[in-house]
Amino acid sequence: MSVTVFTDARIVDPSRGIDEIGTVIVDGDKIAAAGASARNQGTPGGATVIDCAGKTILPGLVDSRVFIGEPGAEYRETIASASEAAAAGGVTSIVTMPDTAPVIDDIALVEHVLRAARDTASVHVYPAAALSKGLEGQEMTEFGLLREAGAVTFTDGRHTIASSLLMRRALTYARDFGAVIAHETQDAELSSNGVMNEGLYASWLGLSGIPREAEAIPLERDLMLAHLTGGAYHAAKISTSMSAAAIARAKSDGANVTAAVSINNLSLNENDVGEYRTFFRLSPPLRAEDDRLAMIEAVRDGTVDVIVSSHDPQDVDTKRLPFADAAGGAIGLETLLGAALRLYHNGDVPLLRLAEVLSTAPAKLFGLPGGGLSPGAPADLILVDLDAPWIVSEADIRSRSKNTCFEGARMQGRVLQTLVSGRTVFQS
Repeated sequence: MSVTVFTDARIVDPSRGIDEIGTVIVDGDKIAAAGASARNQGTPGGATVIDCAGKTILPGLVDSRVFIGEPGAEYRETIASASEAAAAGGVTSIVTMPDTAPVIDDIALVEHVLRAARDTASVHVYPAAALSKGLEGQEMTEFGLLREAGAVTFTDGRHTIASSLLMRRALTYARDFGAVIAHETQDAELSSNGVMNEGLYASWLGLSGIPREAEAIPLERDLMLAHLTGGAYHAAKISTSMSAAAIARAKSDGANVTAAVSINNLSLNENDVGEYRTFFRLSPPLRAEDDRLAMIEAVRDGTVDVIVSSHDPQDVDTKRLPFADAAGGAIGLETLLGAALRLYHNGDVPLLRLAEVLSTAPAKLFGLPGGGLSPGAPADLILVDLDAPWIVSEADIRSRSKNTCFEGARMQGRVLQTLVSGRTVFQS
């Protein structure tokens, strides 16, 4: 097995609380040593040595909310193309959503995703299974069998479960199988025909709004049910200060709950919709600036546990439409780290905390390997130049779909090399 030694790097490992200058030794598919103390271990004979002075090594990112077209809409995104985009963005593990055609609600379909990933993916791919059959919110799927087949979590993806009884049963069954229920909350009636955040700006544009309460009301119900059942509940994407306050209360009450926020709701606000720019039609919608700042504070203080890209490929036919008719969603695997590093560069979130919510925390939450740089851990890591400037360009996007919120955006911080199980899958 080959040995690679990364010397004089800034090593940021949230799993051990480390942020220091040192050496990382990769032996085969494992990390043999990482940290300041590794500099004293010497260089193994025949090792490849890489000088990383001025560069930073982070655990590979774990993106726990990734929508992919395969099966059924491969023209938007395949597992192979998504993994290529992920590798370029420093993402070494992705959790794929069940919103496909057919829906991932059956053992054979979980196995299909895993088989396709083994054959075509350059990063780790972990399928989430549907919580309800057909994502219809009526009947639970077979949690035990799906879990055994390889599903890492249960979610209805973009869909919100209306039935409190079904959600209670799901949390109870998932608890018995040691699984997490991940749920995206949006009250169907309150949001109805809404296409962006409800407020003055939506009125100016003449667009129907989605009130913040549409997210908060079903979330509050779920948090009560999580407390009632003792099940592990994950708020898949929150976007408002109201939701953050609800999560904080539930945690203080002892409920087994966690929360994630999309990088879009940390980086952008409703004003970015501009003149009906459909790439900014998202779910949850981009909120007011006060909510964006509240989300950043929630990441910083630990209320929010995970940042996701919410990678959601849409093609020209679904995006090049009037704003009210366009599909929601934006791609994000390749820009996740660059956009997140804005929070570090402007002093909002320390780098150690940022690495935790992008890697260590999601890996731990969903029971995945990786997320750290401790000896014996999988050699999933990224070499990053935190200061390298770059501009997001559609021509450089590796995803099959190009619906990015960050076209033309200036970023600071770029992935130079991505290793998955010790193998280089991307190098700039």
